[in-house]
Amino acid sequence: MIFRLLKYMLKQAAPTWYVRISGLFAGFMILNTISIFEGYWWEETFSIVSMAMLAAMAVDLLLPRRAHAIKICVQALLLIASTAAYAGIEKLYGKPESWNEWADRLWFYSKQLHPFIWIAGASVLIYLLFYRWVSTRARMIGYVSANLLALTIADSFTPIWLWDQVAWVVLIGLLWLVADHLHRLERSHPGSWQELIEYPLQLFVPVAIVLSILMSIGLLMPTVSPLLQDPYTLWKESKGERVNVFLGDKASSSVVDVSTSDASSGYGRDDSQLGGGFNYDYTPVMTVTTSHRSYWRGETKSLYTGTGWETGEELHAGNPVAVAKEEELPLSYDRGLAETLQIEQTVTMIRKDVYPVLFGAAPITKVHWAGDPDASLPPFLAWEPGVNELRWIDESRSDSKTLYPEAYSILSEVTALDEAGLRNADANWVDAEIGSQYTELPDSLPQRVRDLADQITAGATNDYDRAKLLETYLRDNFTYTNKPDLGKLSNKSTDFVDQFLFELKEGYCDYFSTTMAVMSRSVGLPTRWVKGFAPGTLPASEYGPRGYSGVPDEADMNPNGEGTYTVRNADAHSWVEIYFEGYGWIPFEATAGFSFPYTLPEEKATDLTDLTELSDGSAATDAVRESSPMLTIAMWSIAALLALFAAFWTVWKRQAIVAAWKTFRFRSYTADERIVWETERLLRKCKRKGFDRGEHETLREAIYRWSSEGQSQKDWREVLDSFERAKYSSFKATNEEADRFVVKVKAIITQL
Repeated sequence: MIFRLLKYMLKQAAPTWYVRISGLFAGFMILNTISIFEGYWWEETFSIVSMAMLAAMAVDLLLPRRAHAIKICVQALLLIASTAAYAGIEKLYGKPESWNEWADRLWFYSKQLHPFIWIAGASVLIYLLFYRWVSTRARMIGYVSANLLALTIADSFTPIWLWDQVAWVVLIGLLWLVADHLHRLERSHPGSWQELIEYPLQLFVPVAIVLSILMSIGLLMPTVSPLLQDPYTLWKESKGERVNVFLGDKASSSVVDVSTSDASSGYGRDDSQLGGGFNYDYTPVMTVTTSHRSYWRGETKSLYTGTGWETGEELHAGNPVAVAKEEELPLSYDRGLAETLQIEQTVTMIRKDVYPVLFGAAPITKVHWAGDPDASLPPFLAWEPGVNELRWIDESRSDSKTLYPEAYSILSEVTALDEAGLRNADANWVDAEIGSQYTELPDSLPQRVRDLADQITAGATNDYDRAKLLETYLRDNFTYTNKPDLGKLSNKSTDFVDQFLFELKEGYCDYFSTTMAVMSRSVGLPTRWVKGFAPGTLPASEYGPRGYSGVPDEADMNPNGEGTYTVRNADAHSWVEIYFEGYGWIPFEATAGFSFPYTLPEEKATDLTDLTELSDGSAATDAVRESSPMLTIAMWSIAALLALFAAFWTVWKRQAIVAAWKTFRFRSYTADERIVWETERLLRKCKRKGFDRGEHETLREAIYRWSSEGQSQKDWREVLDSFERAKYSSFKATNEEADRFVVKVKAIITQL
């Protein structure tokens, strides 16, 4: 039964079977290669692009080859349908009663297709271009090679595992070569081809067996390290830098001992020796469901040694306090002048690591529950009011790891950023003995660090502006990189901050935060170094307001950053806090490319709301806003209709356009010159198709040889006679004869 079905399908195959199957191969390769964007595209984007591509491939496979206009229209409609099906379109109910309502509804729906439709449309357009382009074996091999090159580069230099995609490209490439070989056999030896397709199993089963064996061997081979190092690795290691080598389970999320790992990003335990570089580790650590976006604070250090940070006397600024559910946690300083904002957080740990603290927005004021919402709090929790740390004590005990809460819920009361008030406040600690630890610096600190800090802050009239000038200087004049070039170090200075300011001038958060802490202390600002995690990332659906589908406009963005954040090892971060009387510890972000998510006082938030309402209430603005979408829709609709009409007319009149172009191009040619030119074009085509002509072989000899190899002798000899008559005879050909000659040459080229 299967044999008869295969035999029937092969007999009924259209003459354009190779073109159609080439389109399928080209499309599947593009679908395979877009795996490079894993982690960058949303899942909806992958679904939309895949559906749009498959729909476009199906249209090219099923519809007649020359129905270009119809195929383009169908593919465009399927593109819109695929986008609408997966983009989560929000529906409007009720029937529009006017053209304006129809236009508004069309605009409402079209906005929700953005940006998915542009990405999917670009992917389909790339497929259509390559579908038309891969018409020769050389182009086909180049196309396969380009896909392999893109995948292997992405696999080598990113954490994405792409060997499966590489294997699929190799398999498709081999199948494509088989199809190309059969297509050449069909054209060159049609009789032999007809005999072969009488036995489809004998033809295709050996091909399937050979390819299966080759692919199985390739996929099942064990992963081993290379015997010879590649030039890139040698070059990077010569500069003192490390290169990621992925073997076995590449980029796996296995548990790593954070106390000893120094090659990857993450929350470190030992801060006494800062510096070097790291590789980004995107392993998830925890999720934080919060009412406001924030940094998730961990530990603080106050003793700078010249090479890093150690815990100073700050833990003794207040005795540890036992933690009870729903009881307010005390602070060791006064915040009487500050406005505060309450932030609810629920933290769920993903990794099984035990940290010395529980993370949260600073300062934490209450613990709702930890581990089990209905149980009492674990005995290892203690509150350190001097450093605002919710510590997990005795973390080295064997049973503390099992008790470390997998989830906990806390309340933080964050200080709102009041810049006007801070400019009137002094950065001084009431208790000079305790405050001195936050201005202490080692005697080994080079004087040029102090001089630079004095120079930067010379124009400031208050402590807050001094801190902001230092912060701005570091953000604007130094470069963020996770792999600073250690080859720049001269070894003349051993101080970490001095090396960063005057030699490296690049680095990551530890470089920026430590430098700001040291420079702030040098100008008399009480400062401490803090480490924890940056906010992390929200799911795409939570960047806009609740119930919104698609990508929101700027005005619709989530203003407070409410949602569930995924925090990864790559989000590990450090910053500084400076103490201001009446306001407490205020965070500062000196790292280039980062921005601390401050909260604003209620008055400023109200002012911003009033300004927005005032601008929205303007009659002129309302008129512009109402007319602008209508005008935009009208303009784009007219442009789209004109473009569609132009494309349809071009396809409909393509033969007339080609004829007009040829008439214009050959307007100065005589009929004999056209015949000679067409013959030369035919010879160029023959050379590309493998019909070689000897160096001392005449055209007549070559044509006789080619015609004896299976080509039509009658057609070839008619071409030869017309060429020789036009080239060497005194007889002048007519335009009608030249036109017939062009048709004859075109027929021969089609048969090649």
